[in-house]
Amino acid sequence: MRIATLPETEARIKKCNIVQQTAENQKTLKGSVTLSGVGLHTGKEVNMTMKPANPGFGIRFQRVDLPDKPVVKADADLVVDTSRGTTIEHNGARVSTIEHTLAALVGMGVDNVLIELDGPEVPIMDGSAREFIEAIDSVGVQEQEAKRIVYTIDQNIHYFDPVKNVDMLAIPSSDYQITTLIDFNSPVLGTQHATLKHISEFRDEVAPCRTFCFLHELEYLLDNNLIKGGDVSNAIVVVDKVVSAKELERLAKVFNKNKIEVKHEGILNNIQLHFPNEPARHKLLDVVGDLALVGHPIRAHIIANRPGHASNVEFAKKIKQYIKKNKHLSDIPQYDPNQPAIYDITHIEKSLPHKYPFLLVDRIIELSDSHVVGIKNVTFNEQFFQGHFPGNPVMPGVLQIEALAQAGGILALNNYTDPENYDTYFIKIDKARFKSKVTPGDTLILKLELLNPIRRGICEMRGTAYVGNRLVTEAELVAQIIRKDKQ
Repeated sequence: MRIATLPETEARIKKCNIVQQTAENQKTLKGSVTLSGVGLHTGKEVNMTMKPANPGFGIRFQRVDLPDKPVVKADADLVVDTSRGTTIEHNGARVSTIEHTLAALVGMGVDNVLIELDGPEVPIMDGSAREFIEAIDSVGVQEQEAKRIVYTIDQNIHYFDPVKNVDMLAIPSSDYQITTLIDFNSPVLGTQHATLKHISEFRDEVAPCRTFCFLHELEYLLDNNLIKGGDVSNAIVVVDKVVSAKELERLAKVFNKNKIEVKHEGILNNIQLHFPNEPARHKLLDVVGDLALVGHPIRAHIIANRPGHASNVEFAKKIKQYIKKNKHLSDIPQYDPNQPAIYDITHIEKSLPHKYPFLLVDRIIELSDSHVVGIKNVTFNEQFFQGHFPGNPVMPGVLQIEALAQAGGILALNNYTDPENYDTYFIKIDKARFKSKVTPGDTLILKLELLNPIRRGICEMRGTAYVGNRLVTEAELVAQIIRKDKQ
């Protein structure tokens, strides 16, 4: 079944910039919280600790059980497996079954968090997002002094898998909404749908909904030792065939139950359904978690027919590419002095080794894992104006590059969990161009974007400097990040 596009009157929502700074601030946790459990597929005990993180840090997982404690960003481009959950990997570090945790964080409005794991898989808990929500609740969520950047769409984005008959559509919307439809040709489940009209409904209406599988799938997984941490208390088992008493007895032994039987609704007697359409609601939960891999909050109405982890991730990649392609429409950063800075001069002075009169960044107003926007207020009292074109003061181009480099240092170190232990040294400047002079009274807007992911401490950035909407300087810069105790 193909999803029909909504009527034109609903789809033709007023076009807006793809990048929107909302009145809402970014959020992180008030403190650290630890959960423990087993991985559904590995069966290994794992401890998971969620920790607060800086604005722009995003959601990242850290394998503290591996050498050098590698960090893996929650990113669709890092997904390596979707066969029985969503798995990401970077630099040899793999983290599996991340979707329920991601869904809980999105549902609670958490933008920035570091998730430490001492094993390869997130614990399955009860098969839903409920216990992750409760853990976040136990420490609380706090606002940060940084505005939340939300990405909107102004056209439909469509994904269709003809093999699996999966159809997914994102249409323009003033809010983040999701509708899921499932149809497994099962007389037990029938056709189900679930709708999330506002993310505030997630906690009560979606988070408690547990994963489900069919009995024939369960038998295959058990026979092939693929759910070592499986337990009938963390999944809804749909019985789609006649089951012999001998098979029920075997299942009871496997899951250490006195008795297992088939209820009249066509599911095993392991659990009571929270909602008649709990399977459809769990599929919606998975969509929320997997679309978090876009890496940015979005405003769109997502309609998903027969979604699964593989299609969710492919759809997330498609949305991410749309954002990347259209981001240039709003590429020039805007500076509103009435908005609070992410970092003020006091924090910047502590973060960078530079001090007066050579500290050339006054504020940081945007910060993510891939870009930074800083502010330099150019005044007549600058030290360098005493000797540079006296009587006709012009800011030296080399100092504009230096200002970009200092803002780039903030970006480079934001990708480390312990930035205070590192310094950045710029080793290359290329394609530097000076388009227009900068004079006293100008406000220099400094933007740095990563050209490639940071590898082996090498950070490649494209820098642009603006006065208002006027591009004044641009360059490509390469920095090396070195740990202080190894210099």
